[in-house]
Amino acid sequence: MRTSKEQKEIQAVEFAIGKILRIGVIVSAAIIFFGLVLLLAKGGTGYKLNETPNTLILILTGLWALKPGAYIMAGIFCLILTPVLRVVVSIYAFLKEKDYLYVTITIIVLIILLIGIFTGFVERK
Repeated sequence: MRTSKEQKEIQAVEFAIGKILRIGVIVSAAIIFFGLVLLLAKGGTGYKLNETPNTLILILTGLWALKPGAYIMAGIFCLILTPVLRVVVSIYAFLKEKDYLYVTITIIVLIILLIGIFTGFVERK
């Protein structure tokens, strides 16, 4: 049986997880919206046809150069990272609950997500 203090800590972590998801979606939407406004203002993505910024370096340099395509991709990148951050916070929550089975499972999920992110391939022509 959990004490009142433990229950409050668990509720605080669950609230933080929900807040992270909301903030992540809002920030992503704002970045994408800014990219769309730039796209309308500039009349193009700032890249050649069939070319998109698909690495972190290209996205960052595109952001610095105010390229609309880079802002849209940065927003999508933030949207992808939001659930990854949720998994990280969930590991902390399960540690607080001392539920080591779910800590292990969640760490495995995080490893799979990171492998997927870092080994994803881009078709090059």
